[in-house]
Amino acid sequence: MGRLDDKVAVITGAGRGIGREIALLMAREGASIVVNDLGGNTDGTGTGMIADDVVEEIRAAGGEAVSNTDSVAEVAGGEALLATALDAFGGMDILVNNAGILRDRTIFKMEEADWDAVQAVHLKGHYCCSRPFARYIRDNNRTGCRIINFSSVSGLIGNFGQANYGAAKAGIAGFSRVLALELAKYGCTVNTISPGALTRMTIPLRENRGENVGEEDLEQGGPQHIAPICAWLATDAASGITSQIFHTGRGGIAIMQQPAVIKQFHKSAGVWTLAELDRYVPQLMAAKQAHDQAVKEGAMPVEVG
Repeated sequence: MGRLDDKVAVITGAGRGIGREIALLMAREGASIVVNDLGGNTDGTGTGMIADDVVEEIRAAGGEAVSNTDSVAEVAGGEALLATALDAFGGMDILVNNAGILRDRTIFKMEEADWDAVQAVHLKGHYCCSRPFARYIRDNNRTGCRIINFSSVSGLIGNFGQANYGAAKAGIAGFSRVLALELAKYGCTVNTISPGALTRMTIPLRENRGENVGEEDLEQGGPQHIAPICAWLATDAASGITSQIFHTGRGGIAIMQQPAVIKQFHKSAGVWTLAELDRYVPQLMAAKQAHDQAVKEGAMPVEVG
């Protein structure tokens, strides 16, 4: 018996890396899988049939899977994903929005096409796939479903040379919070993953810094470390967890803070004067620094084995 028996999962970008590992693990846990991947290059160009390879892996291990090569950057592609799940397995319970591309440039060199392409696959792609699934949940009152979205420290914290990617990933975090509210009445949870893994998209970043990536690095920091929390969030054990951001990778699992007021002052009458702000803004900054230090100390890893 698997933890995901009788569930149907659609996983985008599942032909390689993180998506593939999620597909294989969910299949081992009993889910029927729609493996979506356009099969393109890391910059979004080109196509291929790598989704079929993952399907064959799953079937060879005794699981059930079908492939889909539609683009998540188009509404029609998201609708086709749902149709594939319904045609092959008669339903849909889990959506993992993992597909992504990179077109890294500093803002001085970033062209409009670089910006648009990244937004289309990441941020718009989450919308294109989530909207038809949400409507399916509502129209069929299909309870207990799961949506797992993918953000990044590039958007949640920031990373040099990734304004397009960071903006999309920050947007995904906001999108997820709203989606969690809108789907709560149907018992559908919506959570976000902030992954840290060595994949074909991130290894070149390491190599460009002059760092070698060997087999030991891949064993300790590969995409296989991201899959478990994704599969777990799709199980019944996670039914009460929604609108959260989990950071995971290299053996770590963490929950991340989200925007909230740390400290505030209120003026009973009139608008703030600049002289008053001279007095109170430094106190706000001091509260922020104390908060950040407490968070930093609380985030130190606790070894469990």
